[in-house]
Amino acid sequence: MLIHLSDVIRGPLGPDRDVSSELERALSGLRDAGGGTLAVGEGKWRTGPIELFSGIELRLEEGATLSFIPEPQRYRPVPTRWEGVECFGMHPCVYARDAREVAITGPGTIDGNGGAWWSLLREKRERGQRTPETPLELELAALNPGYLAQPGGGGGREMQFLRPPLVQFFNCRDVRIEGVTLVNSPFWTLHPVYCDGLAVRGVRIRNPHDAPNTDGIDIDSCVKVLIERCRVAVGDDGIALKSGSGPDGIRVNRPTAGVTVRDCEVGDGHGGIVIGSETAAGVRDVLAEGCRFRSTDRGIRIKTRRGRGGSIENLVFRDLVMEDNLCPVVINMYYRCGAGLEDGLFTECGQPRTDTTPSIRGVRIENVTATGCRSSAGFIAGLPESPVEGLEILNSRFVTDEASPVPPSESDMYLGLRDASGKGFRVLNALSPRFEGVSVEGPREPFLFA
Repeated sequence: MLIHLSDVIRGPLGPDRDVSSELERALSGLRDAGGGTLAVGEGKWRTGPIELFSGIELRLEEGATLSFIPEPQRYRPVPTRWEGVECFGMHPCVYARDAREVAITGPGTIDGNGGAWWSLLREKRERGQRTPETPLELELAALNPGYLAQPGGGGGREMQFLRPPLVQFFNCRDVRIEGVTLVNSPFWTLHPVYCDGLAVRGVRIRNPHDAPNTDGIDIDSCVKVLIERCRVAVGDDGIALKSGSGPDGIRVNRPTAGVTVRDCEVGDGHGGIVIGSETAAGVRDVLAEGCRFRSTDRGIRIKTRRGRGGSIENLVFRDLVMEDNLCPVVINMYYRCGAGLEDGLFTECGQPRTDTTPSIRGVRIENVTATGCRSSAGFIAGLPESPVEGLEILNSRFVTDEASPVPPSESDMYLGLRDASGKGFRVLNALSPRFEGVSVEGPREPFLFA
């Protein structure tokens, strides 16, 4: 069954026309018919949040833009996962829940009009808001008892201003998203959660470099995932793999596993291919190859900390080109965002191992070229009680920019560690790392082991 959005519109279609009701009617009709395609033709189509159902393909044709109206009260609470914790959050702009064989395709654009959301967040932070204030924030707080004790990554959980991701597939199977452009997300951009069988091909994602928490692709407790030929430029991590945070993620116990990322390009943002920092159920069996990371703060980035939990293992990164990064290779178990020294998580002294102690083992990095490393050539920091195991870096070249004023302390966002003395490849709390065929050009001390 094929429905053209223009065919269900009644009356004049001016530049400010809200087509939410027509979109809802068309999608409900396809759901009742057992599936089909909703084709959105050329033009700018303003709408509130929408939901896709099993068997539905949303096809955005050349010149089509779905433009989401930035009015928070429209985005009613739905079950979701927000920064690694199951809770209620604002309805994603595009949402599918418990759906099978659902797709978003075509050369058109989905625009979250994030500027209004980012401005609201900045205004709240500038005046020091620490608790829920608006009716929607208070409603979310009532739906999320205990939220103050839940871990966060700095997105604003304490305010319950739980901004919507642009596109979220929640507990879906056999998902495709191909060819579309995603821009100006209020929060994370493409966020599949609990999905089995996911293909992301030829997707372009753009958010301003200073837009808060606007990750490109966040694969969250998903299995059998392929991401290829995507282009990402955002204000946070580019392509990130996650599996829940702390006790809640351990309770859910759904790892991310079986992920291939290939032939992708990430520019700007905090990281190219990123693991974490929500790692509670583990991330394993990952291959990233043939990618280019230009001017990202980090290239390969693995981040976690005490209290996050999870086993990160069997990761392969190969045939990568990185240019003008702060630091091309990071494994950081002292990741600071969402916590502080007062939380007792960042001491250099060994601590007792618990079920929330993360572990990292079996990381292989080969055939990597990284030039213009502004902060350092590499930063590896395991925990004394959980050192990095099975790290191999092979046949790779790192060139630091010794004229850069950026200090080694900016290699990644960490707390509790002494600063390094130079821009060499720093290794702390790693068991017998293997460096073979590796050159580090520029710093007086190429390798800094501790």
